[in-house]
Amino acid sequence: MELNSKIFVAGHRGLVGSAILRALEEKGYTNLVYRTRAELDLLSRDRVLSFFEEEGIEYVFLAAAKVGGIVANNEYPADFIRDNILIQTNVIDAAYRNNVKKLLFLGSTCIYPKFAPQPMKEEYLLTGVLEPTNEPYAIAKIAGITMCQSYNRQYGTKYISVMPTNMYGPNDNFDLKTSHVLPALIRKFHEAKINQSPEVEVWGTGTPRREFLHSDDLADACLFLMNTYEENEIVNIGVGEDISIKELAYLIKDVVGYEGEVVFNTSAPDGTPRKLVDVTKINGLGWKATIPLEDGIKAVYETFQNEYLVRQ
Repeated sequence: MELNSKIFVAGHRGLVGSAILRALEEKGYTNLVYRTRAELDLLSRDRVLSFFEEEGIEYVFLAAAKVGGIVANNEYPADFIRDNILIQTNVIDAAYRNNVKKLLFLGSTCIYPKFAPQPMKEEYLLTGVLEPTNEPYAIAKIAGITMCQSYNRQYGTKYISVMPTNMYGPNDNFDLKTSHVLPALIRKFHEAKINQSPEVEVWGTGTPRREFLHSDDLADACLFLMNTYEENEIVNIGVGEDISIKELAYLIKDVVGYEGEVVFNTSAPDGTPRKLVDVTKINGLGWKATIPLEDGIKAVYETFQNEYLVRQ
């Protein structure tokens, strides 16, 4: 990408998209295009096609998606598979029809089988059954990967797919009904601290292990791959280390400064036992994550207090 290339960041207000936009601006890219949902409904094929025809987009970061944690995935499975398939189909096809030079599709590590060997290598895709709690979302993402690969094969496009591990960072979703575990725990412990609650309940046994990548690290990786990678195979993006949910809960408890008890609701679902990605490929290409988890959580908690709570 040249610094004056016309670049569309789809989903620029979300956790991932906003980080990509920040990274592009910081690196001096000047011709950035983005639209709010009110300005451009990505669920509408006609509107997306018209947008691409009018704007002359050269590069696309496809970060727009309907996302959520276990609760949201359980309650709205039809919404997750429908909306995500529509968004990615409309954007990928419009990119092809309007001669976009390159597109980067953001997938998710939930595409891997529930009991995939750990750490998860890129070649484990489609080798086993998925985690039932987020299967509709995972299938939509797998469809997006296959669509990019198929367009590359049939039309000679340059569409790459990256699989980030569990994300956190500024502009995260702190809604307890729809958020992922890390921002949900930040909010739970903060509210318990303010309300002087004697205990905080954490879903599950605390034994599942998760890997957490700061969105600024992900954005840096996405720009790196957009500028250097052109193969058809997917690329994992992660830190290569994981932590148990119990360890995470106590880490966030310390960062927030909550002094009560932590209680694990063992009747609640745990989800996938472990999710750690193999980062051999991206490390071999020349990129590594740099933000330590505790430092990242401290920064996100600051943002939560200074920005999220102020908006409420």
